[in-house]
Amino acid sequence: MMNLIPIKVESYSGYKADEYPKCFCLDDRQYGIIEITDRWYQGYVEPDVPVIDYFRVKTESGDQYLIKHDLEKDVWYLCK
Repeated sequence: MMNLIPIKVESYSGYKADEYPKCFCLDDRQYGIIEITDRWYQGYVEPDVPVIDYFRVKTESGDQYLIKHDLEKDVWYLCK
């Protein structure tokens, strides 16, 4: 089972709000995102499934993380 840790995210808003994450904060530390290595979506077609965007990101330190954005609740999570 995936452990979800709420995080604060600074995101890019282009043609839609919160299009993709630019950096995130966890435990008073900021992680700059240098690359989105993968992204996928859930629930845009199925009305009973929550609308969620997932991003696999690479940070300035070279570490990779999985970030989840629950669009209905407008909450971002780090997935562990």
